[in-house]
Amino acid sequence: MKKILYKNPNDAEAFDLKRFEKSLAKYAKVSEKEIKEALAEFDQYETMHVSCLVEIGMKLIGEKAGDKAMKEYFDEHEVWFDEGKFERLRRITGYLVGTLDRWNDAKKAEEKARVKHCVNSSIDDAERLAALETQAMEQNVAYAQ
Repeated sequence: MKKILYKNPNDAEAFDLKRFEKSLAKYAKVSEKEIKEALAEFDQYETMHVSCLVEIGMKLIGEKAGDKAMKEYFDEHEVWFDEGKFERLRRITGYLVGTLDRWNDAKKAEEKARVKHCVNSSIDDAERLAALETQAMEQNVAYAQ
């Protein structure tokens, strides 16, 4: 049985198709068959976030009742999107991280000492080579040509 995740992963609850159909009915008449077809792309997942349901609802309502109804539906459910709360993830020394604030001193030193590579076509190869050698020397890292 598919589960819906709201805020806390421990609070996932069983998906209720009739409840979802009823929430869409306020804005447009969408059949159970159309809902099941729209949900088919998520069949491979046991749990899905409520924002996926909102997006499916917006799509179905938009097709049936237009943009105004779709916007009203979104406005009622936008709390599930947490706009602006996404954290940038970077791959640093083999780890996916947003910030380094939870790293210990050794890991921070490893990150600082790594050689950062860049692609910049505005400088020629001799300048790029000199910059890499300087960077390697500053960080006390061996650099071979």
